[in-house]
Amino acid sequence: MITLDGVSKRYVTKNGTVDALVDVSLDVDQGDVYGIIGFSGAGKSTLLRMVNQLETPDAGTVNVNGQDLTAMSPRELRRQRRDIGMVFQQFNLLETKTVYRNVAMPLLIQGASKAEIDRRVDEVLKIVELEDKRNASIRQLSGGQKQRVGIARALTTQPSILLCDEATSALDPKTTESILALLKKVNREMGVTILLITHQMHVIQRICTKVAVMEAGRIVERGNVLDVFTRPREPITQDFVRTVVNDQIPEPLLEMVQAETRPQELLRLRFVGDTVRQPLLASLSRIEGLEVNILGATVEELQESVLCLFLVQLIGGPEPVRRAEQLLDDAGILRERIAA
Repeated sequence: MITLDGVSKRYVTKNGTVDALVDVSLDVDQGDVYGIIGFSGAGKSTLLRMVNQLETPDAGTVNVNGQDLTAMSPRELRRQRRDIGMVFQQFNLLETKTVYRNVAMPLLIQGASKAEIDRRVDEVLKIVELEDKRNASIRQLSGGQKQRVGIARALTTQPSILLCDEATSALDPKTTESILALLKKVNREMGVTILLITHQMHVIQRICTKVAVMEAGRIVERGNVLDVFTRPREPITQDFVRTVVNDQIPEPLLEMVQAETRPQELLRLRFVGDTVRQPLLASLSRIEGLEVNILGATVEELQESVLCLFLVQLIGGPEPVRRAEQLLDDAGILRERIAA
């Protein structure tokens, strides 16, 4: 549905050149909620704006629904943009106008009839649960309500794609949850493909099916969210994942482990999906000559699945530890040795 192939973008500033995107390729399938995460300056906003050609590439192509946007005339591009809605971080609403006027704006620009505008505005306000705010001034609304208006406005043209530019970063945690739930509803019930950028791994965890990690204008890691959370490869990805799933041993516990004089092995275990139901830790404790200590544990929901992470200390000789590791491997548990 969305394909970026070898896209590069360079800006010339008074301080020199900045490579915002460097040979970036990305595929977003229909129905995805695809998250792009990175720190400030990673290039994620530039990448997002390539999809509706608010930014044009210096090299590479951008295809949406099989159409090469980089080869379109301005008139063709305006028509194509009707199929791409956009939600902004700072809402970008007309503060002096009513909710109705803001939501109706894309249709007014297109020259739609009054009856069509009324019908469509009422439909999208129902979707975002703001029917009672139809005639309210934007100034009367909370931040969360303003973002709902922004989402409603983006949906009025019935787009197949929704671009979200840090749509929750200006909101408090509770309101963020409600907006993420709304975006998930839009994806599931309306079939809208969502491409969003964020610097918060919590947002990726809550609603995304796939994720790409950006650093210095490049995509350094990508994949299914569950796979990236369970097996993060790049240091930057590991740092992001740890903001949600803390897999580090606290210093006081580490000192206790280092004080142990008996042979030991430290393991980081990840139980995913059906493996969560297996009583493996109980089985480990029954291995003769092996002592099992749980140093820490956390549970997170990912893509309607569950990730359980355990930090485990195995105390025993080489043979009991080998049997324990074999048991874990046979059960499909992801394990990683930790240096004490």
